[in-house]
Amino acid sequence: MEILTIKNLNFTYPEADSPALQNINLSLQEGDFAVLCGKSGCGKSTLLRQLKPQIAPFGEKNGSIFFEGKPLEALSDRETASLIGFVSQSPENQIVTDKVWHELAFGAENLGLDSSAIRRRVAETASFFGIEDLFHRNTATLSGGQKQLLCLASAMVLRPKLLILDEPTAMLDPIAADNFLQNLYKLNRELGCTILLADHRLEELLPMANHTVVMEDGKILCMGSPREVGAFLKENQNDNFLAMPTAMRVWGALPNTSICPVSPTEGRNFLFSYREKYSPKPVSFPEYPKREEKCISAKEIWFRYEKDSPDILKNFNLDLYRGELLCLMGGNGGGKTTALRVLSGSLSAYRGDLNWSGKIARLPQTPQNLFLKKTVKEDLFDVLKNKKLPQKAAEEKLKEVLSLCRLTHLLDRHPYDLSGGETQRAALAKLLLTDPDILLLDEPTKGMDASFKREFAVILKSLQKKKVGILMVSHDVEFCAHYADRVALIFDGNIVCDESPISFFSGNRFYTTVAAHIADGLVPNAITAEHIISAFGGEVEEEFSIPDEEHWKSPELSLKKESKKLPFWRKLGATLSGISAVLMMLYASKNENLTEMLSTDGITPMGVHQFLIYAIFLFCLILTAAFLFRKSSVRKKTIPKKEKVRLSKRTILSVFLILLAVPMTLFLGLKYFDQKQYNLTAIAVLLEISLPFFLVFEGKKPKARELVVIAVLCGLSVAGRAAFFMLPQFKPVMAMAILAGIAFGGETGFLVGALSMFLSNFLFSQGPWTPWQMFAMGFVGFLAGIIYHSGRLGRGKISLSVFGAVSAILIYGGIMNFSSALIWASEALNLKILLGYYITGFPMDIIHAIATAIFLYALSEPILEKLERVKVKYGMISV
Repeated sequence: MEILTIKNLNFTYPEADSPALQNINLSLQEGDFAVLCGKSGCGKSTLLRQLKPQIAPFGEKNGSIFFEGKPLEALSDRETASLIGFVSQSPENQIVTDKVWHELAFGAENLGLDSSAIRRRVAETASFFGIEDLFHRNTATLSGGQKQLLCLASAMVLRPKLLILDEPTAMLDPIAADNFLQNLYKLNRELGCTILLADHRLEELLPMANHTVVMEDGKILCMGSPREVGAFLKENQNDNFLAMPTAMRVWGALPNTSICPVSPTEGRNFLFSYREKYSPKPVSFPEYPKREEKCISAKEIWFRYEKDSPDILKNFNLDLYRGELLCLMGGNGGGKTTALRVLSGSLSAYRGDLNWSGKIARLPQTPQNLFLKKTVKEDLFDVLKNKKLPQKAAEEKLKEVLSLCRLTHLLDRHPYDLSGGETQRAALAKLLLTDPDILLLDEPTKGMDASFKREFAVILKSLQKKKVGILMVSHDVEFCAHYADRVALIFDGNIVCDESPISFFSGNRFYTTVAAHIADGLVPNAITAEHIISAFGGEVEEEFSIPDEEHWKSPELSLKKESKKLPFWRKLGATLSGISAVLMMLYASKNENLTEMLSTDGITPMGVHQFLIYAIFLFCLILTAAFLFRKSSVRKKTIPKKEKVRLSKRTILSVFLILLAVPMTLFLGLKYFDQKQYNLTAIAVLLEISLPFFLVFEGKKPKARELVVIAVLCGLSVAGRAAFFMLPQFKPVMAMAILAGIAFGGETGFLVGALSMFLSNFLFSQGPWTPWQMFAMGFVGFLAGIIYHSGRLGRGKISLSVFGAVSAILIYGGIMNFSSALIWASEALNLKILLGYYITGFPMDIIHAIATAIFLYALSEPILEKLERVKVKYGMISV
């Protein structure tokens, strides 16, 4: 019975130039163990996430996906949660609770199962996976392998029929990875659970699989049994054959008519039969040059994270020489990453001697932490800014690194949108631009495909020729065996052995290569597939060569930033009007005696004079804004065409509610309710301003991601108002409302502004002014969204700052001063008294304007960049 069917599936990410998936057709039978493989960036993760609707990426999709004959979209959230399990490569991002037993029970609790059923499922799952001893442990104290096993067990508590895994062994050492895969095989063999798994660790996976799918450039290149796929790739001389198991690669490199072997046992049997016809030659090994110049020397290093915690490094000794590649191996939790951090100087040992010479660069285990900008290009340019190189020299340096790391086609991508292998390459490029003398790499081959691993080795060899000392922490035994000069094993916080690759891997039983197992007793000291092939007279494919200077010149790059500048006359006008506004404000501040401006009858002639000064100041400020405003480019791809008409109607309704219904509610509340009953008016206003926002979800189910972003913006506004409570009117609420309106539309801007004032007044005190504050602040956010999305408000920091300052005085101040007059002087209200309220409130409005301008100038660029990315990537609401 078919459990999963994919027909003509195509998918394109927002603003992408080409589709990520093209015409995917795939079917899995119930009980299959299917492996999805291919180079980094070929679309494996994108395809897997399409099969789990709750985490499917946003973009343009067409085609059909069926689960047990039903369209995937027709399944409820409850059905997809229980029937389709998903395990990602990063357990830290998947674990959501504090205790192991909490994590095991979390999914079943969310499905609403009764407590007895939950206890039974949790107990039998923990017993099946052998994690009873971890049951009461804190999840933060688990090792990487234990965390990944917990994620697998948590998914299986729900008893899914299809289990999807995206590179689940990427973070695990060889022994932990093998244990994890054996548990998967046990699930498939004993429980009949259908498994679809994407990974680069094919040595162990393909012998378990009955179905293999190879992807290339978003398409399915071939599929079938592992033997059929191996034979196809060999016959077509496809680069993906480099990722196949050692037994396959040896078989493919030697002339024979045997069937394609998959497992190490089949590989040994093949070599036994092949040895009957061809005798192997002795394996020759290159002599590594003896190096004497140390760049790192660590003697008797002891380190612990806290005073009373156990030692992580214990009598740790290590020497790194210039121009060598030293690979440090060991189990998860053995202290490898801690050793790198101590050797780089980011952590300080409490005992021992540590010396190094030269500039150190460290690639962390999570390379995304190195990226700060919105594109790879901007991140790399940022590194070159600090080097103070001539522009031409900087451009040539960048071209060289881009070519070396094969990044030219990824320059305009967001760093967080890259695949695992692409992220490693981009992070390495950023480090290489600093010209390090010592390179410390933490799991750099994680997520890399076999083809680029060879290119990565060439990069390291080119650095070694430049006398760069490289210390690499890795679980990739095949890579270490092939390219390392020395290999060290860390256990219990210290170095157990430090030898050449031949001595190290030949002497190990578990921390060794598949080739060593296959060749044991047949080809002495062979530790790589290339050793076996050359021993039997086969042709070993040449390594990639380092690109020459002509190749470096291929990318056309420029470090100059193109920017649209305002005409000189507009700059001059903005400058003059801005200076005039400052001078008028300073002049107005000289008259501080309110008794000369106000009397019992209202405003005095002196007050009228002061009011005119304020009016001239406001006019100069508005004139400055007019000179600075420019038409902005509005994203069109974010909004599906079918939504434009509906959103336009929603905006019309919003204008009606905000400009007519809300003021009418305020007026009726003031006239018919006592001031102590202001809560009724506030709630009525809150309902009226919420209605347009809820219309966004008309005809579709609201997504938590949309609600969460709006809630976070409101939370930031309330927290910001509380943080600056000691400074009257110096608050960031208006800035957040304006940014919300610009990012997500006027209705959202109104909701954020109004709701923020309503909630924050629980901290500052509610009163008759609350509904007016809600209306005034919300109206500013609404107006910002309408003006921006009509293309009349630029996103520049200065433009937004001026707009915020004008809004604080003219809109918020205007409404609040008027409301104060209505609330406190409604019976004797006249023009003079009303002007008096404006005169007394203006200084506070000025403070509010200055605060809003400051917050917008500081926060607009980073916040809008983040919100724009969220909107585009996740298909968030927009006008």
